Amino acid sequence: MALADFPASAVRAHHVTAARWRRRSRLIGVLRVALPAAIALIFAGMAATVVYRTVAGGQAGPSDIDAPIRLVNARFVGRDTDGRGFVITAATAVRDQDDYQRVLLDRPALVLDEGGERPTRVTAKAGVYHEGTRKLQLTGGVRLVGAEQSFDTASSLFNTATGELSGSGPIQGAGSLGEINAKSYGVYDKGERMIFKGGVHARIPTD
Repeated sequence: MALADFPASAVRAHHVTAARWRRRSRLIGVLRVALPAAIALIFAGMAATVVYRTVAGGQAGPSDIDAPIRLVNARFVGRDTDGRGFVITAATAVRDQDDYQRVLLDRPALVLDEGGERPTRVTAKAGVYHEGTRKLQLTGGVRLVGAEQSFDTASSLFNTATGELSGSGPIQGAGSLGEINAKSYGVYDKGERMIFKGGVHARIPTD
C-alpha cells in the first residue's frame, strides 16, 4: 500500500509525528553534549572557589589572628574589697598587643558608688586599665564631678581593689569649701572625703 492510498489527515499526522521525533532527537543530541559540559563547568567553578578561599584565607589568617580584640561601647562592672560598686565604660576598649595586661580605653568614664546617694563620675579622653595591678589610669582632660564638687586635672588613678581615686598634677575646681587649687589629690569613702596636697590654695566664700 502506497502512502498516497492513506487519507490526507493520516498523512499530515504522520508528517507531524515525524517532525516531532526529529526535533526530539536533535534535543536529545544537544543535551547529551550540553549536560556533561555544564556539569564539568560546575565542578570547575566549585574547585576554583575552594582554591580561592583557601589562598585568601591563608593570606588573611595571620592578620586576623594578630588583630587586637576591639570592644565597642565597653562596660565593666565591679566591686572593691569593701563591696563598694564601680562602673567603667569606654567608647572602645582594645588590648595592647605588646602587653596583654594592658587594656587601652578611648573616652573612658568611671562612676564610683553608682546608684548610691553620692556618686562620683570621672571622665577623660584616654585611659589604660592594668589587669595585673587592677588599676585604671585616666589621662587627658580629666574631669571629676561629684555631689558637691567639680574639678579638672591632668590625670587620675583608680585602684579597683581598694576603691581609692588619686591624682598627681595640677588640679583646680570648686567644692563645698569654695575654689581650690593643688598639685595632687585623693578621693576616699565613696567620694565623701577628698584630700588635697602640695601648694594648696583655696578661696572660701565669705557669704
